[in-house]
Amino acid sequence: MSESRALPKTAAIQMNSGADVAANLAAARTLLERARAEGAQLAVLPENFAIMGRREADKLAVAETLGEGPIQDFLSRTARELGMWIIGGTAPIRSETRPDKVAAASLVFDDAGRFVARYDKIHLFDVDLPDREERYRESATIAAGSKPVVVETPFGRVGLAVCYDVRFPELFRHLLAEGAQILCVPAAFTAATGRAHWETLIRARAIENLCYVIAPAQSGVHASGRETYGHSMIVDPWGHVLACVEEVGAGVAVGEIDLTLQQQVRERFPSLAHRRFRIAV
Repeated sequence: MSESRALPKTAAIQMNSGADVAANLAAARTLLERARAEGAQLAVLPENFAIMGRREADKLAVAETLGEGPIQDFLSRTARELGMWIIGGTAPIRSETRPDKVAAASLVFDDAGRFVARYDKIHLFDVDLPDREERYRESATIAAGSKPVVVETPFGRVGLAVCYDVRFPELFRHLLAEGAQILCVPAAFTAATGRAHWETLIRARAIENLCYVIAPAQSGVHASGRETYGHSMIVDPWGHVLACVEEVGAGVAVGEIDLTLQQQVRERFPSLAHRRFRIAV
């Protein structure tokens, strides 16, 4: 009888971040330790994990230069001490071209604490929610990115995206064209849009690209009064939800990544080979 394979585990970390960076990092450390104790070798933190301020501009006061600062030091140190890969949802990294703005940067550190990659959120959430008195203008404080990023990891090729990006399937086709097997979508979805669309969008990106999706999220009411939806989840290439944090507030969803199963699904259901429109990379 053949021995069963040990499959790598990943974690989607759900948080209720506030205005105090130190408190948020302490909460993130506790959740990352929990994920590691449950066997996770890759953990993804939600968007704005280090700060959800009272005002959108609060992030400017704690912005860091790439390569230095307490948020990046925390990610590097924790990845090294826990021996796990960490994707830091988004951190405010100073823009090199716009001193009045930051990049919403998703930062990747390996299990030795080394900085590996950076993705800047491309699609910014500038919307007025239908039938609600909620208005968002991320472009007032955030400089949009322009380059899709796929990272080689021991667990597979990981395509990076952030929150509002999930509504733009062409970005995910580009990541797929660059070989993505796992898609990461750290988010801070509003409660209203989350109830309407979150699970549908996450599962759709998994199904149409036959990819795993790791989707950690903010959850609950924050310092500004904004309410986020949560429901952090891990979804397999067939659209099955492998794990989900159902409760409001902090939590951890852990699921296995089986690239052999993924390849079998892609071979048996060859929709990716049937595409008629291609993305140039």
